[in-house]
Amino acid sequence: MVGSLADRIAIVVGAGSSGPGWGNGKATAVTFARAGAKVFCVDRNLEAAEEAAAIIKGEGGSAVAHPADVSNAAEVRAMVDACLAHYGRIDVLDNNVGIGSNGGPVELDEAEWDLVFAVNVKSFFLTCKYVLPVMAQQRRGAIVNVSSIASIRAPRGITYVAYNASKGAVNSLTQAVALQYADQGIRCNAILPGLMHTPMIDFLKEQYSAGDYERMIAIRDRISPTGKMGTGWDTAKAALFLASDEAAYVNGHLLVVDGGLTVRA
Repeated sequence: MVGSLADRIAIVVGAGSSGPGWGNGKATAVTFARAGAKVFCVDRNLEAAEEAAAIIKGEGGSAVAHPADVSNAAEVRAMVDACLAHYGRIDVLDNNVGIGSNGGPVELDEAEWDLVFAVNVKSFFLTCKYVLPVMAQQRRGAIVNVSSIASIRAPRGITYVAYNASKGAVNSLTQAVALQYADQGIRCNAILPGLMHTPMIDFLKEQYSAGDYERMIAIRDRISPTGKMGTGWDTAKAALFLASDEAAYVNGHLLVVDGGLTVRA
C-alpha cells in the first residue's frame, strides 16, 4: 500500500474499541494501515484487537492482533518482542489506552486513583521504556500519545480529578521523552482530544444526564463550538500526521483536537 506510512511498522496500543463503534485506537489502527503501515494491534481484550486486525486485513493491509495489559511490564516486554519477531522493527508507537473516573479528591477512592494512574500513565511509561531502545538502535521512530484537553482544562459541572491529573502527567512524559531522544531521530508528541463521540464516554452518562445516554450525547454536542462532538477518526487523522514524515520537525508538541473548545472564554 502507498501512503505516508508506507512500509512502516506501527504498534497501536488500545487498538480495540471498549464498546460498539469506533474508538480512537481502532480508528487509528485502520487509518495507519490505509496509509501503508503494517499494524501490530494491541489490546487487553484480544477479541477487540482481532476485530481491528480483521478490518485491516479485509482491506488488503497487514495486521497482527496481540493481547496485553500494558500496565504490566512483563506483558509490555512480551508485546515488543512479539512485534519484533513478526515484523523485525518498530517505527511508530501509538498509545491509546485510558480509563475515566468520576469524583474529586474527597470522593475518590485511593485504589481507584492508583488504577487510573496505572492505566493512563504507567502504561505509557512502560511502552516507551521497551520501545525506545528499539527506536534508538534504528535511529528513527515516532511516538504518539493520546492525552486529553482535560489535562489543561477542568470541565465545568463534572469532576474527574484522577483523569485530569493523569492526562497532565502524559503531557509531561511526552515532552520529557521528546527532548531526551530528539538527537536520536525519535519524535514524541501528544494529541489532546476534546469532546469526542467514542465508546469510552459511556462512563460519563450519570454525571451528564442521570444515565440517559442520548441526552448526554445531545448535551455534549451542544457544548462543542461546532455543534457536534468529534470522533475517533479526528484523533486518528491527527495521529497519522504526527506519526508521518509530514511532521518531521514536530516534536514535544501537544496537539489540541477539540473543534475550538479550549479557546472559548
